[in-house]
Amino acid sequence: MDDRFNTAAGWALFAGIVGLGASIASGMYFQAHEPHEVEAGGYPIADADGGGDAEAAAVDLGTILASADVALGEQQAVARCGNCHTFNQGGANGTGPNLYGVMGLPIGKHAAGFKYSADLSGKGGNWDFESMNAWLLAPKQFVPGTTMGFAGLKDDAARASIILYLNSLGSNMPLPAPKAAEAPAAEGDAAAAEGEAAPAEGAEAAPAEGAEAAAPAASE
Repeated sequence: MDDRFNTAAGWALFAGIVGLGASIASGMYFQAHEPHEVEAGGYPIADADGGGDAEAAAVDLGTILASADVALGEQQAVARCGNCHTFNQGGANGTGPNLYGVMGLPIGKHAAGFKYSADLSGKGGNWDFESMNAWLLAPKQFVPGTTMGFAGLKDDAARASIILYLNSLGSNMPLPAPKAAEAPAAEGDAAAAEGEAAPAEGAEAAPAEGAEAAAPAASE
């Protein structure tokens, strides 16, 4: 009995020694006692709202609205905004206000009976093409304290079509004209005109020199 007990105790002690040795060895190998800094990794998440104002300012509204489509705008508006907004005249407010006739009306005040956030109702100005474009592009850039959960729409064609559709709902404001071509072409025309004018000056100078040469001959 004592022999079996001593044998079992010996094996238990041996196992403990082996386990302790393995733990020490692994700690030395992996340097578990030293702090490790996590290296940067994974995929960076872009800020969906960042740069909204700059992007809105860079867009030529006249150009994108000229190629926009009302039918596409209705489809996009219903699909993207229809859960919160209605678009028919006299339609009820939902989570968001009814949007019939919104273009041209005061920002954050157009729908009677709807409780706007203080930040939106205090924004000031009217829903013109520029403000609506900035709002749909990046709502939290246009009104940082807005409670609307829409992240923004980067697609210029879809955004312009929604704006055109909203404008067709009883507003019908005149669309902005596309920007004219830049000045380099005009400068090239001016340079060409100067080049054409140079021979004319030379042509005037030649008879004058001839007249001076003829004068001595006449005196002779």
